Amino acid sequence: MSEHSRRTNASGSGSGAGPPELAALRRHPNALAEHYRRFRVAQRLLLTGHSHQAWPDAAHAGQLRAFDDAARLVDDKWPVAFEQAARVGRGFARLHDDGAGSYVLASNTHELVARFLSALPLRQRPRLLTTDGEFHSIRRQLARLEEEGIEVVRVPSADPHAIAERLIAAVDDRTAAVLASAVLFHSGRIVPGLGRVLAAAQRHGAELLVDLYHASNVVPYSLPGEGLDGAYAVGGGYKYCQLGEGNAFLRTPPDCTLRPVITGWYAEFDALADPAHPQRVAYGRGAARFAGATYDPTSHYRAAAVFDFFDRMGLEVPFLRRVSQHQVGLLAHAFDRLDLDPARLRRPAVPIDELGGFLVLESPQAAELCAELRRRGVLTDCRGHRLRLGPAPYLSDRQLRDAIAALDDAVNG
Repeated sequence: MSEHSRRTNASGSGSGAGPPELAALRRHPNALAEHYRRFRVAQRLLLTGHSHQAWPDAAHAGQLRAFDDAARLVDDKWPVAFEQAARVGRGFARLHDDGAGSYVLASNTHELVARFLSALPLRQRPRLLTTDGEFHSIRRQLARLEEEGIEVVRVPSADPHAIAERLIAAVDDRTAAVLASAVLFHSGRIVPGLGRVLAAAQRHGAELLVDLYHASNVVPYSLPGEGLDGAYAVGGGYKYCQLGEGNAFLRTPPDCTLRPVITGWYAEFDALADPAHPQRVAYGRGAARFAGATYDPTSHYRAAAVFDFFDRMGLEVPFLRRVSQHQVGLLAHAFDRLDLDPARLRRPAVPIDELGGFLVLESPQAAELCAELRRRGVLTDCRGHRLRLGPAPYLSDRQLRDAIAALDDAVNG
C-alpha cells in the first residue's frame, strides 16, 4: 500500500537504446505491439488509454517475482518488497523531473487525498478551494466534507486558461488548501498557471494539492519547471504509466510538517520522538508522514518491472508526448473529415497541443455511442455527454482510423 521513498531520483539508469522511430509506431502492427502480446493490443481496438492502458508483458514477470519472493522469503520478504516500492517512487519522481520531493505510495489516490485532508487545520481554516472539474476522488470527498460544514468553493473549469486566476482571486486566509488538476479528466485540457496558484496559496498560509493523474507519462510536467516545488501532488500508474492497479502516489514538498489524523503504523517506522511532547503521536519525515499499514506489494513488483521496460525501450515522456499528440491529432482530423451533424456528435474547437492524452467528442447520446462502439469491437468510455477516445503508444494509425470508421457507422447505422 505505501512505502516512504525520499530524495527520489530516477527509477532506472536512463540507459535504454533510445525510443523507436515514430514511423515504426504508426505502421501496423505497431512496433511496440509485440511487447503487449498478453493484452493482444494488435488485435483489439483499445481506445481507453486515458483510463486503463494495457500492461506490457514485462508486468507479468514482475507479478510472478512477487509470488516467488513471498514463497522463498515468507515474512522476510518485506525488505525486498520495500525496495520495489522505493523504485516505483523514484520512477514517479523521474516522470515529474522532481529531485526535491518525497513520495509515498498507496492503492489509490483517494486513500492519499483523505490522509492529506485529515492533516489540514480545518478547525482554524474551514474552507477548501477547488474546481468543478475534479475527478471523483476529490469531488466526492469534498462534497461529503461540505455536508459536515466545511466550506467548499468551486471555480468553473470550462475555460482552463481562466482557472489559475479564478483560484488566485478566491484564496484567502480562511482557506486550508487548494485542490486542482494539471489536466482535467473530463475534457483532457491542460490547466496552465498552477505555479502562480501555489504562490498565492502560500501568501495566505494555504497548501496546494495538484492532481497529476492525467499528466503523468503523457504530458511533460516538470514540478520545478512549473514552480511547484512547494506543492503536494497525487497521481498514479493505472493510466498512461501502464502499471496497473495499486500504484498511486502522494508527493510532499521537502519541508512538509503536516500531521495527518488518518495515519497508519508505517508512518512511525523512522519517527523521531518529540522531547517537548513525549506523549504526542510521532511521524516520520517527508511523505512517510502519510504512510499507511500492511499492504499487498504485488503491484509494486509489477510497476517496477514496467518502469524498467519503459527505460529499456527509451520511452521517455517527451517522446511519448510526440506519439500522443500524433495519435490524438489523427483521431481529431479523421473525425473532422466525417463531417457529421454537430447536433448529434461534435468535437470542441480546442487546439491539439492544449490537450492531454485523449480526445473528447460531445453528444447527447454519448452513452449509447459508447455501448454501440463496444458492440463493434471498439473500447471507449463516456462521462455524461462526453465520449472519450484514448489512444496508446502501442496502437497503429490503421487501428485509429478503423476506430473512427466504426464511430461513423455507429452514428449513421
